[in-house]
Amino acid sequence: MTRNKPIRVLIVDDSASVRQVLNSILSTSPGIEVMGTAADVYAATRRMQDELPDVMILDIEMPGMDGLTFLRKIMAQRPIPVIICSTLTSAGSPALFEALECGAVEVLAKPRIDTRNALLETGERLRHAVHAAAMARLRPRTPRPSMQVERKLTADVIMPPPVAGRMLARTDRIICIGISTGGTETLREVLETLPAHCPGMAIVQHMPEKFTAAFARRLNGICAMEIKEAEDGDELTAGRVLIAPGNRHMLLQRAGQHYRVAIKDGPPVSRHRPSVDVLFRSAAQYAGNNALGIIMTGMGDDGARGLLEMRKAGARTLAQDEESCVVFGMPKEAIDLGAAERVVGLSRIGQEIMAWPQMAGQAG
Repeated sequence: MTRNKPIRVLIVDDSASVRQVLNSILSTSPGIEVMGTAADVYAATRRMQDELPDVMILDIEMPGMDGLTFLRKIMAQRPIPVIICSTLTSAGSPALFEALECGAVEVLAKPRIDTRNALLETGERLRHAVHAAAMARLRPRTPRPSMQVERKLTADVIMPPPVAGRMLARTDRIICIGISTGGTETLREVLETLPAHCPGMAIVQHMPEKFTAAFARRLNGICAMEIKEAEDGDELTAGRVLIAPGNRHMLLQRAGQHYRVAIKDGPPVSRHRPSVDVLFRSAAQYAGNNALGIIMTGMGDDGARGLLEMRKAGARTLAQDEESCVVFGMPKEAIDLGAAERVVGLSRIGQEIMAWPQMAGQAG
């Protein structure tokens, strides 16, 4: 069964130019319809008295009642999927993390219109976020609507496929995680359970540029492991978590018996930069059976092929189950490809990570 009605979106932002850009992008997007725009939360409230939107795009900094207060009221009275679209992403404001904790599905930066490519990428991220939000929580079993979009690039544009049968010298164990919509709070729940001696971890979380640094700092303050936004050449060692910087790809590389990461520019892969497929492919090539790959909540199929490459290279692979996902998109694609050895709930992922050295060599 497919969705036979467009996703109706309400745009709430005090900037007339931002409302115009968002409206222009979404009004020409297949499967999306802008039901209205509002310059403040009071106008939005009046509009919602007539009809509730399927998805709301909401700014935080607005006159009168701010977006965060409005979000709390929405979630307490009649929860709907909300995407925060704010300039605060570049500053890594605590308000954005509070918004996610209050139930916002996604956080996006304000649209860039300085170049044609920037506008195209902004439009693609926005459309993806709206479709993901429409599926989140309130519609967990709705299939993804079909969309007419530009050609989707694979990890081939960043690095060649792994060589079958390649022998690897023994190296440290590492963990690679790919996650998207609903991932900020989901990752916190997992990482908070892990001890300081956990194997090194590389994570691709789809989120805006500069927001990843603030996200890493926040997690570093509450988790036992060291957590930081990855920089080119960073070593991946036990007790350390490296999060790919927004808008750049992260690849695993081997340095002798150990690992480091490379941070690279390049086109979006599977419509994302950073891309889970890129990280997972590099893990398949350089870590093989010393790696554990985990794919978690998110819309689309980024990471599914990469996880399959990891499994074929001898890595252990896990996927988050449907019940605990905010959006069961990326894990479902990986499961359907046969990339995941096991499917587990969110509450068990930390336990699986800590049991992994003992899992190695067992049947999947």
